[in-house]
Amino acid sequence: MDSLTQIVLGGAVAAACVPPTQRRRALVAGAVLGTLPDLDVAVLALFDLDPIGHMTWHRGPSHSLFVLAALGACLAWLARQRADAVRAAPWAWFAAIELALLTHPLLDAFTVYGTQLFWPLPLPPVMISSVFIIDPLYTLPLLFAFVAGLWSGARPAARTALFAGLALSTAYLGWSLVAKALVERSAATELAARGLADAPRFSVPMPFNTLLWRMVVMTPDGHLEGTRSLVADEGPIEFKHYPSDQRALAAVRPLSAPLRRLEWFARGFLKAEAVDGRLVVSDLRMGDEPDYTFRFVVASERDGRWTAIRPEQLDWPWQARSRLAAMWQRIWNAPPPTPPR
Repeated sequence: MDSLTQIVLGGAVAAACVPPTQRRRALVAGAVLGTLPDLDVAVLALFDLDPIGHMTWHRGPSHSLFVLAALGACLAWLARQRADAVRAAPWAWFAAIELALLTHPLLDAFTVYGTQLFWPLPLPPVMISSVFIIDPLYTLPLLFAFVAGLWSGARPAARTALFAGLALSTAYLGWSLVAKALVERSAATELAARGLADAPRFSVPMPFNTLLWRMVVMTPDGHLEGTRSLVADEGPIEFKHYPSDQRALAAVRPLSAPLRRLEWFARGFLKAEAVDGRLVVSDLRMGDEPDYTFRFVVASERDGRWTAIRPEQLDWPWQARSRLAAMWQRIWNAPPPTPPR
């Protein structure tokens, strides 16, 4: 999730744990700890990584529950040695520090990017994909709670605001899971009719909401993509097919370790295109056809043979921003019916 959300979440959970007279201090400490895992981008900048390396190591060790739990225990011990406030309520501060750290990757796991919660175990990143990376309806209750905590300090009103903000934001996450289940259920019949009942798939909300969803289903020669409005749509999801150059992808895979790592990180949700003698691979999880956030050139072709190259990240198509107005309209309006063939 975005930095503001992680700041107010870390501050709110920390302040909810400590004695009332220490709330303001916990809000500040929790805000700092809540942003700490994302500082891995600064560390990664020190290494000579290709763009795929930067992408796939972000939300890696710094987002591991094992690493953060151990770090939290160390920080709590250090704080107890140096701060009278922590010595006065050591277990409350231990909980505050651990929760401020651990809620960061747990929340990130609700997005589609992928969070390596169990690093160093070689498990694929967790991607629940039930909220967009920025969602005001999740953030606003936490922001209100954070500001109210700073304003009210030790007064009972601060405690009420903190627990109300945490309860509302958690309830919103719960709603996102319900919404996701509704979307996926609506697609099940259509996919079964196409012989794709067991095909790899994912659903993800469109930007800034949980009312309009996008679903991608992998096929042997590409993928299907469809949208679903929980407000306006009835009946099965209408899918459109998009091809992928699976032959080129299979030829380059043994030659390119970065490509194999990207496939692992993206759980295979990739699209391959041969463009002007270069193989462009897009991560289907972020963006929608034909605009994807993460697109990489991973190989070049000469005389009919592919050669792996150091990955090059292509610019994001900024014209995609102009589609936000159409997305808002799509939430409230079903698409016109497809004419019979």
